[in-house]
Amino acid sequence: MGSLGTPSATGGDKTTALVESVDSVAACALLASGQYGYIDVRMWEDFDAGHVAGARNVPYYLSVTPRGRPERNPHFVEQVAALHAKKDRLLVGCRQGVRSRLAAADLVDAGFKNVKNLQGGYLSLLKTVTYHQ
Repeated sequence: MGSLGTPSATGGDKTTALVESVDSVAACALLASGQYGYIDVRMWEDFDAGHVAGARNVPYYLSVTPRGRPERNPHFVEQVAALHAKKDRLLVGCRQGVRSRLAAADLVDAGFKNVKNLQGGYLSLLKTVTYHQ
């Protein structure tokens, strides 16, 4: 586990958000405790292909342009705020942990207090669950 200083994806003069990252074993424990909600920030088609039980899908990127550039979801923070209070405990995950780190930093910048990033993303959870079965 560690804290990562991550530049805000919204840019500008915002301070750097400190986002705590947890590995897949710690993430499984947090989710099993029932005290954390899971926000999956992958695009809908990826979420539909498989996701954590009870996860809420709020894509950080809406699509990828023909040139391969992701199009950021301009309503990401508002959509999360419609599902969770800023005091709620949230674990944010994507496929490999990069996009979720950016998303978690945006949530912290917006005033969410208890946000953790899933280091290694959904793929790391799959490996952990498979290993521990």
